[in-house]
Amino acid sequence: MPAKESRPKAAEESAIVIDFGSQYSWLIARRVRECGVYSEVVAHTTPWKKVARLNPKCFILSGGPAGVYETDAPMVPTYVFESGLPVLGICYGMQALTHQLGGQVAPSDKREYGLAMLYKNETDIPLFDNMEDTIPVWMSHGDRIIELPPGFHSIAYTENAPIAAIANDQNIIGIQFHPEVVHTPQGKEILSNFLFKVCDFQGTWTSKNFVKQQIERIKRKVGKGKVICALSGGVDSTVVATLLHKAIGDQLTAIYVNNGLMRREEIERTIRTFKKNLKLNGIYVDATDRFLDRLEGVTDPEKKRHIIGNEFISVFEEEANKIGKVDFLAQGTLYPDVIESTATVSRASSTIKTHHNVGGLPDVMNLKLIEPLRYLFKDEVREVGTALGLPEEMVWRQPFPGPGLAIRIIGEVTRERLEMLRAADWIVMNEVKKANLYRQLWQSFAVLTPLKSVGVMGDYRTYRYTVAIRAVTSEDAMTADWARLPYDLLATISNRIVNEVEGVNRVVYDISSKPPATIEWE
Repeated sequence: MPAKESRPKAAEESAIVIDFGSQYSWLIARRVRECGVYSEVVAHTTPWKKVARLNPKCFILSGGPAGVYETDAPMVPTYVFESGLPVLGICYGMQALTHQLGGQVAPSDKREYGLAMLYKNETDIPLFDNMEDTIPVWMSHGDRIIELPPGFHSIAYTENAPIAAIANDQNIIGIQFHPEVVHTPQGKEILSNFLFKVCDFQGTWTSKNFVKQQIERIKRKVGKGKVICALSGGVDSTVVATLLHKAIGDQLTAIYVNNGLMRREEIERTIRTFKKNLKLNGIYVDATDRFLDRLEGVTDPEKKRHIIGNEFISVFEEEANKIGKVDFLAQGTLYPDVIESTATVSRASSTIKTHHNVGGLPDVMNLKLIEPLRYLFKDEVREVGTALGLPEEMVWRQPFPGPGLAIRIIGEVTRERLEMLRAADWIVMNEVKKANLYRQLWQSFAVLTPLKSVGVMGDYRTYRYTVAIRAVTSEDAMTADWARLPYDLLATISNRIVNEVEGVNRVVYDISSKPPATIEWE
């Protein structure tokens, strides 16, 4: 497999989230980073040698679906306790540390799901500093602590949980509720109190510091070598190209590949924007025919992604050979791409879908990878783009998948179906922008389904395709909610698509959230 880009050197301080299979583990890391502290999620089976490289200053234990009394229930690694570092156990994390340190956990006859009121047992509690004696929190548990471990005392309770938060004198703290979710209104403040008043972090994780560290790191890694950068026009690849250009100048060549799967006017607009804003060496490659030929007859979405990922690498290696000796390929892989493409963090996690620039890469590559954004979320990338001085139109461009329209056409990708989708997608984007909703939406686009239905147009019976409209709100694409677009806007979009796009007679609106659905249909 191609070598993975190592973690960003956050440096002096990191908060390590130990994952026990919770759906919220990634959210914990996000909230910690929002406080100015670098955080990363690791499996509960991760050995100390790998964790030590991240320079941990504390451990946060996630929730999880298991019961600590079950056979083969995941346990807290012994190095967490042996390190002497502060520990915050959340939900299952609290129960696990209680169980392992000599306390007792049992099923509760009164389960707590949803909003609860937390009452302090003491007034001088750093975790709840500057908060009222009663705090609204979000609960999601069916077990309870019935005996505290030696040296621990209860610091808070709820109506159904007499022991809802615990602590000892070694800064090991457990809380039964979830501070990482928005349903706990002061959750971020609670995490901040843990990070800065219990752990004494300095808060050095900022976009400006990241830019400075990455530029120096890229210089050391590349040396006198040459780099080609996969450029798509999106914020991810744009930020990567800008970082590299600042670090190594003319040693970088940006390659924009037209795979035939782009939206209407995407190529022309992207090239104009880059010429105007980024003064770097660039090559344009029209590879439409080779991509579409490889996709002919393919309907499985994972095969589409792998074909596109492999073909991209083939194009880049061919162009690299024309340039001369090229050592590295840079691309805009993000943390959510890695999370959804792999199942390495927890035994409870699974591959959702392969991203073409992660799991879609070939096993053997001639180029070494540079992925400076590999451990960033999308909003962090936008902050880095702003710190780099990139224009708003680049920083706030809605995400567009690497495989392009290939995964917005359900079934086989053909030239005819591509043109149909391009026309529908153009209408969606045009009307969303006219309604001044573009920046409020994470993504908004059209999907061409394989479904045909009967319609009546001009007194004639029709049997044509159905287009689905997808619009979502999100912070990081790990979760998303369907956007409540105004009915008048939906009516305008539907009317225009049916009247202007040949071959379509029906439009539907997707009201699925993520989870259970994903943002893209394939």
